[in-house]
Amino acid sequence: MKIENLADLRVLVLTAQGGTLSAAGRALGITPAAASAALKRLEAQLGARLFERSTRAMRLTPQGQTLLDYATRALDLLAEGESLVTAEGGALVGAVRVASPSDLTRGTLLPWFDDFLDAHPGVQLALSVGDRPLDVMRDEVDVALRYGPLADSRLVARQLAMSRPRLWASPAYLKKHGTPQTPQDLHRHNCLTFHRGGRRQRVWRFAKQGLWTEVRVDGDRFADDASLARQWALAGRGITFKSELDVRQDEAAGTLVSLLPDWDTEPYPLHALLPSGRFVPARVRALVDFLAERFAVMAARENCVQSPP
Repeated sequence: MKIENLADLRVLVLTAQGGTLSAAGRALGITPAAASAALKRLEAQLGARLFERSTRAMRLTPQGQTLLDYATRALDLLAEGESLVTAEGGALVGAVRVASPSDLTRGTLLPWFDDFLDAHPGVQLALSVGDRPLDVMRDEVDVALRYGPLADSRLVARQLAMSRPRLWASPAYLKKHGTPQTPQDLHRHNCLTFHRGGRRQRVWRFAKQGLWTEVRVDGDRFADDASLARQWALAGRGITFKSELDVRQDEAAGTLVSLLPDWDTEPYPLHALLPSGRFVPARVRALVDFLAERFAVMAARENCVQSPP
């Protein structure tokens, strides 16, 4: 075996994540010189250069990237084995790093996360909330909850829920500006848009009797955080186009009203995304299973309520 020191692999992983040996040293509690020595030792053992060094940053070589992928999985697997051995009764331990959309998190997921942590006191939740999608392969994320169709084949996806975007406005806005009766009426309204996947969503699609129509909307404000569009709608500033899951509490309270109920919209799935080539710890799998069960229960209850007697 050429690699003799597990700590050297940790230096490799943390240098790749932080971009410098100083960052790796800080994370491990060692000096930059000690981190440099560990990396040089690893390169000497393998007979390969793992990083291209510059005065500002360090960039992985192709050989370094290959080793990083395997080292990350190996360290994750080792940590999982240690936790199962040391945890009392095989309890779940360790951190779960989750990225999730703003409104979905605040309106639905927060109490569910509380329930999961209460059931597994050895688990810690590291939550990144926002509507700018993180790179699950590159960023420090174990699982990302993401709306919409999937395009990245490097990810393993599990569908958690299926919803549809709907038009939403406050009663105060509708009283002042009127209620649109067709999608084309939106041209006369202030439409609150936001970025999704790095692009502003200004084309809204609707269907009736199988015929689809597109409406290009505009308004006096837009944001890169979908939760701001919802807040503006609640404040009576205009109409927004959001998933039913994001506004459940607002609809129940009557503070937001669904518009154009006779028009269909495109399916809007919610997935849990995990890197396909990375070991998935039991605590991460448990959280995804837990969320899938909660969404299934929610869907069953809502279907029961909507079904005629």
